[in-house]
Amino acid sequence: MKNDLPQPLSLKKTLGPTFILLGLALGSGELILWPYITANYGLGLIWGALLGIAFQFILNTEIMRYTLYWGESIFLGFKKLHPALPYWFVISTFIPWALPGFSSASAQIISKLFNLNSQTLIAIVILLVVGVILTVGKSLYKTMETLQKTIIMVGLPLILILTIYLTNSKDWADFTLGLVGKGEGFWFFPKGVSIAAFLGAFAFSGAGGNLNFAQSYYIKEKGLGMGKFAAKITSLFTKSNEVVDIEGQTFEDNDKNRKTWEKLWKTVNAEHFLVFFGLGFITIAILAVLSKSLLHGLQVEDGLSFIYKEVEVISQRTNVFVGTSFLLTALLMLFSTQIGVLESSSRIISENILLTTYKKGKKFNLSLAFYMALWAQIILGIALLMFGVKEPRLLLTLSALLNAAAMMVAFPLVYILNKKYLKKHYQPKFWRIALMFIALVFFVIFLAVTIKQNL
Repeated sequence: MKNDLPQPLSLKKTLGPTFILLGLALGSGELILWPYITANYGLGLIWGALLGIAFQFILNTEIMRYTLYWGESIFLGFKKLHPALPYWFVISTFIPWALPGFSSASAQIISKLFNLNSQTLIAIVILLVVGVILTVGKSLYKTMETLQKTIIMVGLPLILILTIYLTNSKDWADFTLGLVGKGEGFWFFPKGVSIAAFLGAFAFSGAGGNLNFAQSYYIKEKGLGMGKFAAKITSLFTKSNEVVDIEGQTFEDNDKNRKTWEKLWKTVNAEHFLVFFGLGFITIAILAVLSKSLLHGLQVEDGLSFIYKEVEVISQRTNVFVGTSFLLTALLMLFSTQIGVLESSSRIISENILLTTYKKGKKFNLSLAFYMALWAQIILGIALLMFGVKEPRLLLTLSALLNAAAMMVAFPLVYILNKKYLKKHYQPKFWRIALMFIALVFFVIFLAVTIKQNL
């Protein structure tokens, strides 16, 4: 007998899943990519951030749609769609996210702050700390939700106050014009801009790549919709760590459940809009405007050199304490991204490896599989750091292209899945389908141009 669709929680109680996803974006698109682009080309490209995060909002809510309806991870749906898809998700998640880049970046900042020379050792310690944090908490989901909420609520107000103090009305006027593609002497694209750099920033206006699919897990583990009846990932040391059935169940299509669905759909969309689109775009906006105000017209490099230049100018225009506070906030954001990347990629990789042998009714120990994938990635990261492999250019280029390709593939796959396995009343409206098609076209064009430029 099928369960009825559970009544939705209040908006306040629903808040949480998207904070984890937002934490994945803080150390890439928000902190580095868009600020770097605006420092070099002004704010005329900021329309790309608005469009990119809007596309990801649609994608993420469509990912949630499947899990709310079935109470299982979207990857099990993809397995039903085609048995080869788990292999794609293992490869397209592992290669882009295997390098310990965020821990290396965090280690560089710690070394600079405290005048230390052991960057490799610090990066290894950071990876181990992340592993311990994710392993010892009673509930993996609650650990992640609490951690990411805290980091965002500490870091964002500081950056906002700093931006208000250091920017002026012209900076914000340029930002407003940039939302419609008007830059300083150009419309939409300035001369000399790297399409690859723009594509990277466009794809990372949010979590980016396959990491968006992790929203399916967070909805399930929060207990929203039919996820209320799903198995959760717990600590290795709890009694509830056991073999479970990973297949979900849906509900009867009747008037009562349809009304409940409408309320549930409005609530989860509101939560995702406020946190992912709202806080996400506000973060991109203030960091981009701050960067343009501080560095536009100066010769700046990418990566951490770019962050250090921002800190230098902030310290000159205020004082060293404020500059150091900004650097500490950047460190928090990078740590937030590292822990988020390891957590979500371990979920995706472990489940898809299990799904390669999945047959209906087969049970798995999700918690054990997750922690094996987590510590395997940590051990690999430590090995790479010890052998001095940090940012091999070929691997980074391949990673960027795979992330963009993963985003491109995600839109049609999610649409086909929801079209096939959801009853008509619960399928996406026409305007959502149209936006997903437009997003697909954007990624196809930009990816093709990027590959052509790199070849």
